[in-house]
Amino acid sequence: MPTDATQLQTIRQQTLDLIEEIRLNPKPTYWLDGQRVHWQEYVESLERSVDWCDKKLFECEVFEIRSQGVCR
Repeated sequence: MPTDATQLQTIRQQTLDLIEEIRLNPKPTYWLDGQRVHWQEYVESLERSVDWCDKKLFECEVFEIRSQGVCR
């Protein structure tokens, strides 16, 4: 079973691949059955997904807290 970090890395990479594909083959904004398809907004949404993955991956990293007690 993949770990959370592995799943996040997979989602992040797939999203980056999709962004690259869209940028290499840009499409115009168009209307379909009364709904607007705006590719730039879609790319921005994908970029927010990558940022979210980055934040979650950072939270998955191992860390150490150093503290010092004070005698009173």
